[in-house]
Amino acid sequence: MSESIPELRLKRGEDRRLSAGHLWVFSNEVDTARTPLTAFAAGDLARVVNDRDKFLGYAYVNPHSLISARILTRDTAALPVKSLIVHRLQVALSLRKRLYDAPYYRLVYGESDGLPGLVLDRFGDLVVGQIATAGMETLKADIQQAVMKVIDAKALLWKNDSGARDLEGLTHYVEMGFGDMPDSVTVEEGRVRYQVPVSTGQKTGWFFDQAMNRANLHKYVKGARVLDVFSYLGAWGLGALKAGAAEVTCVDSSASALESLSATAAANGLAPQVVRGDAFDVMEAMHAEKRRFDVVIIDPPAFIKRKKDIPKGEGAYKRLNQLAMQLLERDGILSSNSCSYHLEADSLTLAIQRAARHLARFVQVIEVGGQAPDHPIHPAIPETRYLKSLLCRVVPE
Repeated sequence: MSESIPELRLKRGEDRRLSAGHLWVFSNEVDTARTPLTAFAAGDLARVVNDRDKFLGYAYVNPHSLISARILTRDTAALPVKSLIVHRLQVALSLRKRLYDAPYYRLVYGESDGLPGLVLDRFGDLVVGQIATAGMETLKADIQQAVMKVIDAKALLWKNDSGARDLEGLTHYVEMGFGDMPDSVTVEEGRVRYQVPVSTGQKTGWFFDQAMNRANLHKYVKGARVLDVFSYLGAWGLGALKAGAAEVTCVDSSASALESLSATAAANGLAPQVVRGDAFDVMEAMHAEKRRFDVVIIDPPAFIKRKKDIPKGEGAYKRLNQLAMQLLERDGILSSNSCSYHLEADSLTLAIQRAARHLARFVQVIEVGGQAPDHPIHPAIPETRYLKSLLCRVVPE
């Protein structure tokens, strides 16, 4: 069968990154004179070889994307068929079983789990998936069968409506892969049971990547007044209330998210203050009202989606952290977070420091966090490391 898979040949010297472990082939690395990309349809399989005929791996191809191919396996005997997907899911599952007592986690994290372009989040026996690439789209039926085989899931919902699909020329849709998915699923974190609207919520519905950072904050919140900005479903704020915060205010611009937050709060016997509005506007209004908090959490969506957005995005992070510091008591705790891959960790630290200098405050970074271990980092693929979380103490100079 391998002989029938067409070849994708790289230019001379363009195999170094792949040989070092990366999985992506960029279009300008392909020897299009010998193996034109136009000969491939989006999602086709290829044998990737270098200019000396050395086999580098089996990959799926998208001739319309800047990332023209993504390696699925480097084993000449392991063709990228359903059995390989089953194996990769089993390996991914074995890690999560070591990490978590209950089956609530990111089961597959794309390239880091050897399945580039695929995300699977597990909510017990329910799964929500996202496909970001044409190659994974062609393997969708095999993925569904593999999920049923490996974890005996009752339902899988495809939440394929992310902007990343635009880069691959893919349409947006939300549909059932198999089974029946309820309107909302339950996640238990920090002794709070959250109702998560998977079909209408952000991304796959829940942000498992921040779970450890949220838990880590709890030791700072006992008896504190806490402000949770960009609260979404209230994972930071409601968790803080359950951990002993005296009062919590949650701010978000989404009416539906705050409705789910309020329902979760009521079901758990919690009573946060809920404020709907633009985060920047609400924080400015609170500052004008001389509101003060002992702990402020800012966990915004990605301000920097492309490299060209970096200058504007860095300014937004500085302004956001400055607003947060204005609302802190004289000896307060700031949880500052960024999910922008293009924002360097040092740049977030610098944005915090610049905000502090503007306000004549002194900041101590007391803890540094990242994404939870169900979002493992591929050491050869820096793109798999994106989440930055800094816990800071803010005091007067």
